[in-house]
Amino acid sequence: MTAAPAWAAWVEQSSLAQAIRGGAAFYPAIETVHILGFACLLGAIVVFDLRLIGLGGGIRPAALAAIALPVAGIGLGVAMTTGALLFITEATTYLRNPMFLAKIGLIGLGLANVALFHRRFRATLDAWPDHGALPAAARLAGGLSLLSWAAALVCGRLIAYV
Repeated sequence: MTAAPAWAAWVEQSSLAQAIRGGAAFYPAIETVHILGFACLLGAIVVFDLRLIGLGGGIRPAALAAIALPVAGIGLGVAMTTGALLFITEATTYLRNPMFLAKIGLIGLGLANVALFHRRFRATLDAWPDHGALPAAARLAGGLSLLSWAAALVCGRLIAYV
């Protein structure tokens, strides 16, 4: 097993990481908020992606995006902030954990998919029909999004068992 980078050992020994590890309620509270953030992110994404792949006909994609995407953005911000706080408590261990590395890779894939989707479709979203099939590339993006975020969730859960 390879050694973790020096910066990881440094952040793990920081006063903030020590305070999080040392408080009886601090780590569980951060972990709870992390899960709530990811729940908001994933819940909003699932609803929007299901519409993209063809479920929920009759719901305007633009109207759904106006509700779901800000919730997903807030959830992402909360999950990333709390995830960073959790990470610093055991940075050297996490960087050697294949499930953590897979989770980070899948989050990167999910974020890249979101960025490409918005770059390609944000300007035309208002013109999409309430009923009927959406563009094939949008359906593909929705399916890829569902898979990548769900897989990130599974990998996150498996971190403790690897």
